Amino acid sequence: MFVRRSVTRSGSSGESYFTYRLVQSQRIGGKVRQVTRLNLGRHFMVDAQHWPALCARLEQLIGEQAALVAVELPEAIELLAMRYAAQLMARAPVRAAPASAKPEYVEIDADSLELVRPRSVGVEHAGLYAMQAMGFVDKLEALGINAEMRAAIIGSVIARMAMPGSELGSWKWLSGTSALGELLGVDFEAMGLMRLYRASDVLMKHREAIEAHLFEQVRTLFALEATVTLYDLTNTYFEGQSAANAKARRGRSKEKRRDCALLTLGLVLDGSGFVRRSQVFAGNAVECHTLQGMLAGLGAPAGALVIMDRGIATAANLAWLVERGYRYLVVSRAVARQFDSAAAMQIDSASGHRIGVCKTLSDDGKEVRLYCHSPGREHKERAMSGRFVERFEAGLTKLAQGLSTPRGEKCKARILERIGRLKANCRGIAQHYQIELHSDDSDKRVSAITWRQTPLPGTMLTDPGVYCLRSNEIGWDEEKLWRTYMMLTDLEAVFRTLKSELGLRPIFHSKAVRSDGHLFISVLAYQFVQLLRTRLKAHGIKDSWSSLRNILSVQRRVTACFTQRNGRTLNVRKSTRAEPALAALYAALGVDSAPGGTRKHLA
Repeated sequence: MFVRRSVTRSGSSGESYFTYRLVQSQRIGGKVRQVTRLNLGRHFMVDAQHWPALCARLEQLIGEQAALVAVELPEAIELLAMRYAAQLMARAPVRAAPASAKPEYVEIDADSLELVRPRSVGVEHAGLYAMQAMGFVDKLEALGINAEMRAAIIGSVIARMAMPGSELGSWKWLSGTSALGELLGVDFEAMGLMRLYRASDVLMKHREAIEAHLFEQVRTLFALEATVTLYDLTNTYFEGQSAANAKARRGRSKEKRRDCALLTLGLVLDGSGFVRRSQVFAGNAVECHTLQGMLAGLGAPAGALVIMDRGIATAANLAWLVERGYRYLVVSRAVARQFDSAAAMQIDSASGHRIGVCKTLSDDGKEVRLYCHSPGREHKERAMSGRFVERFEAGLTKLAQGLSTPRGEKCKARILERIGRLKANCRGIAQHYQIELHSDDSDKRVSAITWRQTPLPGTMLTDPGVYCLRSNEIGWDEEKLWRTYMMLTDLEAVFRTLKSELGLRPIFHSKAVRSDGHLFISVLAYQFVQLLRTRLKAHGIKDSWSSLRNILSVQRRVTACFTQRNGRTLNVRKSTRAEPALAALYAALGVDSAPGGTRKHLA
């Protein structure tokens, strides 16, 4: 083999440039011809003095030349030789012998066996199956996205499914760990990191079209009726200053990262758990101001039911929903709690708890109120109230004890300030206390502090575990209202999946379009994960994506190299046998358990 340099002229611009090919002389039909084994492209940067050694090393790696003399190359060129050898192996035809074919026996030197170039293939195989089922790649092509950019997009999304992290982490995984390029016929090792960043930009350009296409596909696949809409928001945080991003704002972090700027992600989901629409808001976005912008133009059918949490369920939003023909089911924002246990009916929850529910109609008969009592929620709220009561009374006790010590605070104004700070730190528990300060004749120094607890009715302290649902679906019974609202817990599970399993956090980008793209890639990865989990649930497999990913990730593509008795080298590239748990997943999905097939190269 040798490297040939040729002059090529661009048909569009007329520019001349050099291209490089790996060429080998072969005897064909009684004549010696030079055959191109591999196109090295125009960006082949190896110095000409290393070409003979590179070709000799390639022949050794694929077994076409015995290693009589060790070929020593710089590390960068050695890695390049290994990459080109893998591409030459990948060009070997896939061998899929029929069941009736006779076995093929060869005599080999067992001590010569080498297993080289292991690459992961399980998550990649499942991810490509999900993309094909949803017509994702065809949609990218229909949008006019070229082949190289399509490969970068597919790589970015599947990398997020397999190894969540930044674009830099995805690039390292694609180029050094994954066999995805082998399945696609793409050389990710030659693809620059910037290509993945640009893939994110392209995805954001076509975000609405892609989301609409994917949701329409899953509606067709699973015969979904888009009559239930779940809406909620979450936020994630930036690592770094993110000064160039106008959406990066300080707000209430759900991960308690008060030291970081935030970015807010809003999701509209169908009752089946698939994303209908996503949108990125500023980190300090107020939940109640985002609903109309998300639902406007969504195309939800008339009478669709919108389920949302209390933070979004303002009177203005409910009026807007009614005006446009939507139904709603929300948590009431009213502070007062009430629950009549004698009149309540009991519902068994999925966790085995008995939930008490009591339904009433509003005075105008247009809205139903469902008062619910949850034992689990009661236990949690009692514990919370107990901690705040203990903290508040401990603070008051400390102030009272300070009055009897020489250096203790006795100034009435300062004690009032400390009581104010104590109230702020105890989350509203002070409303249940009456506090009296006993002062001297000057009314400037405090001589004693007394307090007593006077719980206000209809609050967490007196009615723990009680919450109220509101809906204009007045014809439903108590159990249907409650079980329908519990779909919102599935949306909370979606956010947990996005954050903990699909790399939604943190964000390292400084540009707004790149940070939005980072979140959108995680949303796309979630769509394909949701399709896989939905298909697997139909066969009784209900594992989390983390568990499924662990099962899928053990499968590898490896090359086995043997030396035959006649001195020739046999290279066999194939996937490892699927272990029982993995084989069960493949059987449930109806896909081949040996992705990539078997490729043989005899030198």
